[in-house]
Amino acid sequence: MFVVVLEYYRDRTNKRKRVKSMNPISFKAFAITNEINLNKIAIQCGIRKKFTWEEPLILKGEILQSILKRSVAEAEQVLVFSFGSIVFINMSNKGDMGTFFKYIRSFEPEIDLSNIDRYSDDYSLHINNDVEIELTDEYVVVPEFEDYYPEIISTILAKSVALEKTEEQLEKINDRLETMIDRLEKGRLRIGNKELARTMAKIIRHEYNTISYIMILDKPDITWQISTANDFYENMLEFFELSDRHKILKDKTEILYNIMGGFSNISHSIRGLFVEWIIVILILFEIVLTLIEKIWG
Repeated sequence: MFVVVLEYYRDRTNKRKRVKSMNPISFKAFAITNEINLNKIAIQCGIRKKFTWEEPLILKGEILQSILKRSVAEAEQVLVFSFGSIVFINMSNKGDMGTFFKYIRSFEPEIDLSNIDRYSDDYSLHINNDVEIELTDEYVVVPEFEDYYPEIISTILAKSVALEKTEEQLEKINDRLETMIDRLEKGRLRIGNKELARTMAKIIRHEYNTISYIMILDKPDITWQISTANDFYENMLEFFELSDRHKILKDKTEILYNIMGGFSNISHSIRGLFVEWIIVILILFEIVLTLIEKIWG
């Protein structure tokens, strides 16, 4: 009995030592476009599965090896998200990343590779038996590794960089509206229907990208199955302020809609006034013609 107990504690001690000596897992996330068709890539990779919006395409092993044209370590993998984000796990070579981006561009030709680092973030996962979960801006420390950690961290990072991209796009829309407001202040009140339509389309596209593509409020499937996975996801969601950032975007979008509504009302009022003046002029012209006919008739 004593030997069994001794072996048990020896195994636990060895396991704790192995966990403690485990190398950190690195993450590199990019937001490169608004949408990636995962099913097209899956078919090309020989993956017989229909992907939904909620789940990422995970590429590793022989599939990743065939894309990068080199041997791939077991810990290396790439997660591709439908809302345009890509997360590299334990991969830091820029050449490999460039090769993978070109591979993705073969499916999504509109991707611009000239400024691929514009929306990106680095993160890492550390294992330390002596501490509880510790979240920081650069890394997270957990007492014991769980299989769901890489996917959850990747999902949070993917949504975070995608939100960053959307936030900047919203600033561009704000700049455009500011220009239109300046024109109104200078007395140039007329705004063309095409200009209004283009600006409104950008606002709608921004909202669609945020809600439908990034899906801030949607959770990975694993969080519905394992309570600890859900707790970890909620902690990371709160730390990265994804819900708050999403709410701010929603509020700003609502303000933009109100401003555009004001522009539209002004534009319609001006057009209505113009039509009224045309009618008045035509009536006056008809009166003048009638008087001329009576005088010279």
